[in-house]
Amino acid sequence: MENPRGRTAKRRSAASKGPANRPEQAGRPSSEARGRPGAGPTEGQAAAPHIVSSAHLVSPRSPELSELEFGLIVANSAFSRWMVHCMTAAGLPDLTPLDVRVLHHVNHRERDKRLSDICFVMNEDTHVISYSLKKLQALGVVEVSRRGKDVTYATSAQGREHVRRYAEHREAFLIGTLEPDEAQNRQIGELARLLRRLSGVYDQAARAAAAL
Repeated sequence: MENPRGRTAKRRSAASKGPANRPEQAGRPSSEARGRPGAGPTEGQAAAPHIVSSAHLVSPRSPELSELEFGLIVANSAFSRWMVHCMTAAGLPDLTPLDVRVLHHVNHRERDKRLSDICFVMNEDTHVISYSLKKLQALGVVEVSRRGKDVTYATSAQGREHVRRYAEHREAFLIGTLEPDEAQNRQIGELARLLRRLSGVYDQAARAAAAL
């Protein structure tokens, strides 16, 4: 039979070692470390790798920008596929993503638009937009008219019908699946503003590179 005094001595010895030696506390950061905004990974815990498409372009000053660029590449491919398939479902097959964008912009606010205005808003070269407009004219979904020296473009009745069907499919297949709430819509809006700012940064960088 064990001596009661021996059991008491063992309990005192275990208590004197403190909570740091308890198995459930090992490897956990202190409450102070968890609260620091810049606290890195704890000892024995590897940092999450950056998901990029070109590791040789990752800058130590902003690896997050490389992550964003990879996200843009993937998102642009997915968005392009979506536009093409949605417009096919709306009755206009064999269009490119640019053709779909041009058709939507020509239909925007039901106003006639000049070629220069379309190029400016879509940030595309004139010959690229001209080729797309000619293709859409041949399909009968865009009409051209002249007002003096100005040549303007507008959607035809057939074009407006295809755009209406596209909007219906978008609501059913995209918005219906996403089911955005107020918080998610706020995040989407913030992301949209960030992308607009970054587009200006990339435009300026492109001009600087073209000047070399």
